[in-house]
Amino acid sequence: MPRYTVWGVTGVPEIGAGDDLVALIAAAIEASVAEDPDAAIRDGDILVITSKIVSKAEGMQVPVADREKAIAQDTVRIVAERVHPGGVTKIVETRHGLIMAAAGIDTSNVPDGLALRLPEDPDRSARALCAGLRERFGVALGIIVTDTLGRPWRVGQTDVAIGAAGIVVTDDLRGGVDANGRPLNVTITVLADELAGAADLVKGKASGIPVAVVRGLGRLVTDIAAPGARSLVRSVDDDMFRFGSAEAYRLGYEAAQAELRDQPAPQPKAKRVKQD
Repeated sequence: MPRYTVWGVTGVPEIGAGDDLVALIAAAIEASVAEDPDAAIRDGDILVITSKIVSKAEGMQVPVADREKAIAQDTVRIVAERVHPGGVTKIVETRHGLIMAAAGIDTSNVPDGLALRLPEDPDRSARALCAGLRERFGVALGIIVTDTLGRPWRVGQTDVAIGAAGIVVTDDLRGGVDANGRPLNVTITVLADELAGAADLVKGKASGIPVAVVRGLGRLVTDIAAPGARSLVRSVDDDMFRFGSAEAYRLGYEAAQAELRDQPAPQPKAKRVKQD
């Protein structure tokens, strides 16, 4: 019977800049084994880690007063803006290729007076964690680094993979057939995002549990050098919904102005002379 299990790792302390995440996560897992021997890490386990603690360890904290500056620095383009009583919400594309509010920079689960940027390179962070924890436990395991974002046309937010190492991030079913023998032409299952969402059910947003373990999907664990979460970013050519309303309006206006400029100037009409 197909199944997998997910549980949260308790005991990870508050993380500060420069902390050794590998050592702290490993210590929390090892401490939990005393109460639950089944919590010992095995071959094929996948650790799902919130990006918050990765960013904290990497020193990505900024003063709240500099939050807008940090958002601008991490923004490649503004996709949409909305003015509301509390200010202006900006949906942007980050330098990581993610589309999210305020470039993912927020103040939740951060000490007062600080805001937190995303990791500089989440895939690189995931590879470092994967290598360190594999060495620590002597097993082949996978790592997913997650963050929370909203989705167009859907209410609320969910966790997704922004970094990954040692796991297969997608299951490309194109070229296969479904249960009824019909061809599958476009189906690509994003396994890393599904695991991120499943793990968040035990991590939560306010529980103080930043790490979860997924067991039973060892078939997804692979070489550390396998493509990471950056490979999940849709290319410009394949993105049918690339532009927000503000961008679409601006591009349409600019195209119309260019078309008007390219049109020949209207010629004055010849004046008719009345003949008696």
